[in-house]
This record gives sequence, C-alpha cells and structure tokens, in this order.
Amino acid sequence: METKTYLIEAHKPFSDSLIWRLSEQYYQKEGVDAWRTGTVPHNLTSSAMVGKTYAELIFAFLKDLAAKGQIHEKVFLLELGAGHGRLAFHILQHLEPLIVASGIDLPSYCYVITDIVEENLLYFHNHPQFQAFLEKGLLDVAYFDGLSTEEIHLRHANLHIAPHELKQPLIAIANYFFDSIPMDLYKIKKEEILAVTLGLYTEENPAGMDEEALLDHLEFDYDVEPFFFPFYEDVLLDEVLDAYRHLVKDTYLLFPEKGIQCIKKLKNLSSKGLMLISMDKGFHQVHDLDQGKKPVMITHGSMSFSVNYHALGQYCEKLGGKALFPSYSTFHLELGCLLFLPESESYTETKSAFLRSVDDYGPDDFIGIKKYVWKHLSDFSLMELLGILRLGAYDSFAFKKMLPYFKEIAQKVTFNERMRLHQSILQTWKMYFNIQEPTDLAFEMAGMLYGLGYYQDALLFFQHSADFFGHSTDSFYNKALCYYQLREDILFVKTVKEAKAAFPDFEQFAHLDKLDLNAE
Repeated sequence: METKTYLIEAHKPFSDSLIWRLSEQYYQKEGVDAWRTGTVPHNLTSSAMVGKTYAELIFAFLKDLAAKGQIHEKVFLLELGAGHGRLAFHILQHLEPLIVASGIDLPSYCYVITDIVEENLLYFHNHPQFQAFLEKGLLDVAYFDGLSTEEIHLRHANLHIAPHELKQPLIAIANYFFDSIPMDLYKIKKEEILAVTLGLYTEENPAGMDEEALLDHLEFDYDVEPFFFPFYEDVLLDEVLDAYRHLVKDTYLLFPEKGIQCIKKLKNLSSKGLMLISMDKGFHQVHDLDQGKKPVMITHGSMSFSVNYHALGQYCEKLGGKALFPSYSTFHLELGCLLFLPESESYTETKSAFLRSVDDYGPDDFIGIKKYVWKHLSDFSLMELLGILRLGAYDSFAFKKMLPYFKEIAQKVTFNERMRLHQSILQTWKMYFNIQEPTDLAFEMAGMLYGLGYYQDALLFFQHSADFFGHSTDSFYNKALCYYQLREDILFVKTVKEAKAAFPDFEQFAHLDKLDLNAE
C-alpha cells in the first residue's frame, strides 16, 4: 500500500525554506518556557564554566584596550539571541571580580542582552537577579535581529546606538545562534558547485500541528541546480565559497551567508572593529567538512544545524582579522574567537587568554569529563564530586545532577568535608540563575544545610525557595525547625502561627506544638 504524503512546501533555496520561519515562530510563542521546560537544551553553551571562560576572554580584551590607551570610552558587549539570560548572568558574575581584583585602570563596560522575542526582553529587564547590574549600568536590554537590525536602543539607559557610533570595538557573543539562522547549502563534487534546494513534506496529516510538531514530522526532499559566480554581492563571500572547490572533494556544504551578513551588521555599529565569541555544534577544520552527507536537522522544540565555523574564520582572515580556534579537533562543541580588528595580532592578552582558557583546556574538554562522571556518579567520593563541581565553576546544573549523591554522602561527613560541602553550596548558589525550572534548588540546598547543622543559612535558603516558588507547607515547617534549633523561640512561635494561618488544613503542623521550647 502506497504511503500518502502531504506537501508542505515546494522546492526552494535552502536558506529560504519554511523551516527557519517555523523555528522563529516557535521561539516567539514559547518565550523563556522553551528553556524552562528543558525542551531546548542550553547548559552546554551557558554553563558557569562557559561564563567563566568568556569572562577571561573579555577581561583580557579589556586589558588589551587599556594597553593601547583606550580606556575613556565604554565597551559594549552584545549577546545575540540570549533566550533565557543564564549565560549573561554567569559572565557578569565572573567578570566583575576579575576586574576588581586586577587593580588595573580598564575601560568601563556594559553587557547588552538581546533577543527578538519581546516577552524575553521584558523578562530580562524585570528579573530580580539582573537588577543590581542594571542599576550599576553594567547591563542593559535591547532588541536585535541579526538579519535586519541596523541600530540598537538600550531600554534601561534609554540610549540609542547608531551605525559607526561606538568608539570602542564591539564585543559580540553568539552561542546557539548561528546554528538556527538561515544557511545556504551546496553540493560540491569534482570541483563543481551546485546549489541545493529543499522541498518539504510529511507522512502525517499536518492539520492541527503546531510549529514544534511540524518540525518533528517534516521529511526533506533535496535537489540541485546550476550555480554560477559571481553570486553574492560581497566578493569575499564568493572567494570563501569558491575556495571549497579545491578544499573538499565530495560533500554537502552548509554555508553561513546570513551569519556573515549578521557579522557585518555588528561590525557596522563600531568604528573600531568587532570581537566575536561563539560556541555551538559545528566544525572549524576543513577535513571535518569533506564527505559530508545531506545535513541532519536537529529538532528540540525548534531546530538547528551544525555551523560552518571554518567559513566564518576564513571570512574574518580575508578582512585582515584573526580567527582563534582550538588547535585540536573538538568532540562536542566549537568555541571560536574572531577578531575583526585592525592590527588584530597586537591583541596579545586576548590571544593568551584563549590559549589558556580554551586551547589548553576548555569547555569542550569538560563536557567529555562530565559525560563520564554522570555515568559513574555513585563511584565518586564526596571530595571527588566537589572537585568536579569546582572544576566546572560551581555550575548549578552539575550540582543538581550530583544532588542525590550529596544527600547520601552528607550523612557521614568529616568536619572538613562538612565545611567544604557548605562552601560549595554557597558558591553554587552564587552562580545560580533562576528561570523557574521545576527543581526548587534553593529548597534542596536548604535541606542539606539543615542536615549539616548550618541552620542560619538553611533559613536563608528556605526563604529563597519561598521567594522563587511561594510559601509551601514544607518551607514553613522547616523554617520553624531552624528557629527551634537556633533557640529563636519568638520567631519559632511566629512562624508556626503564620504556617497554620496559611495552611489551616495541614495537620502535621501540630507536631511543632509538641516541641519543648525550654529544652537545653
């Protein structure tokens, strides 16, 4: 029996396909929920360790500017497609202590968190953990569409930035960004380039499907058509593409023309150049691009493809810039730093920081270590787990993965282990950015702190839990127990009274009445 198919879209150039609009519509509809629910993965490129790595690169770049005497104008950092805001928080948490500890007279900076989803921008602007940064002028919020925006408006400072207006180089951060904006696709074989078109169909009736469901059910039909140079308006783009005729033998090649157009818009904001930091799945070495099959669309609510970082690097260097990539093959994610700058070789602090924080040992290496650790968590001792947590810059996602083992091990700790676990909880909380995920991390930490005998800190974390998720019977009950352990009898009685008023049907509060407040 012949399977019925439903035509979704006739053949179009790959970059004009419906898939890109469906993905954007998904983000517009879901807002922060896309990440809050875990549908769209984000930890690998937004972890505390990635934030620390980027802070090191940014700090080094500020030092390079200071060495050139460029300290009087503010440096703007623009994060593209910030989505959930967690990367910005991690970078800011790591960057400011580096600057304060250095004692160096550096240019001031402002981190601008951007998105194309208005709900996300409002979320950033109102987030409690961003307020201190906003008030200090270290953070702002702006709409930025990498495919169309020519100028930006900072909503908190009410500042307009027109093309060429910035007097310092712009720093742009693009994580999980280039993989989900339109790309061109070519078939290269025997030094011939053919343009690839894409048709879309599904074997399921698309009626009633939303964007997520449709992306999950799409089937691709590839075809090729003749391609002739000159093609792009930018002659350098033609040169980069044409070079692949001799660099690869037989492959399907994703080509980031729209990504490069975005880079040109970013460069256009400053008269002094651009530093771009980007992390994503993709390839920076040309041998990884050869023998490529038809590209696989990865779906996760939205969709994405691998990024051709090699092409981005080639374009950077054709402009006289410097492309910094790991000198080795990567296994999980690429991390590149592209210096679209005059005299790019003179940024020695930045190049040294990349060598230390990425090339010698970086986030891609740590991903491999984490994968091993998650498979063998029960084999690690408390001190070994705390060492892994510290190596990852006290990332809250890693802490949550380790949480069941921390709870088990915490029952039999030495005095020094107790202190280290306490310190690690506090450091992890410092790096935690709340996006209202299902796990109430504050409550879990509060319970551990109570078990370790840190009752004052446990009270603080039970309050964090109430602030983020609202009061619950458990938070009231445990706060009362903390006051009991601290011999804060007045506060104990007050908390029990408040608990009964808030939850009059919760019978277990009666157990608190039986505690002896006169006990020594």
